[in-house]
Amino acid sequence: MLKKSILIVAIAATIVSCQKDEDDPYLITANQVGALKKDVTINQLEAIFEDDSIVKQTSGPETLKSTHAIKVFDKEGKALLSLEPLQEFDSTSTIGYIQILDPRYKTKSGLNTESTFQDIQENFTISRIENTINAAVIFLDEINAYVTIDKKQLPADLRYDTDSKIMASQIPDNARIKYFMIYWN
Repeated sequence: MLKKSILIVAIAATIVSCQKDEDDPYLITANQVGALKKDVTINQLEAIFEDDSIVKQTSGPETLKSTHAIKVFDKEGKALLSLEPLQEFDSTSTIGYIQILDPRYKTKSGLNTESTFQDIQENFTISRIENTINAAVIFLDEINAYVTIDKKQLPADLRYDTDSKIMASQIPDNARIKYFMIYWN
């Protein structure tokens, strides 16, 4: 009887824990960013962020890049997220990319926009690191994310080199995240 009671309590705790995660308005997982789920369409955003402000940013061909970014701001005017649809200019499209702007959005392990490279290494498997002109781009496939670390935080011999492969061991533990992006496609 005692074993049954313990099992029931354990199952109930697991259910409550899972439900709490789903209800967390700032939780980031592979298929969720707060209230946004992977299958949400652009035309559903107004209902999801009914207490917040949504601003659509459109630029035309004269700017060389045609985009349809959507920024979400809280009641106080603080930027929360920047979203891009998978299919530009299609209100029935799902979301393709989400830039996390507010540090309240975080993974179960606490990774957010204010985290360091050490936080990444301690909690995630790095899928790959790409060397770009201004940043090291670190891919975390288990949560469909990538983060960038500004090359100004890397050793001098890597700052101006785009050909060398950047190894995790070359990135300082205290290097801060510049951009935190989620991609769903």
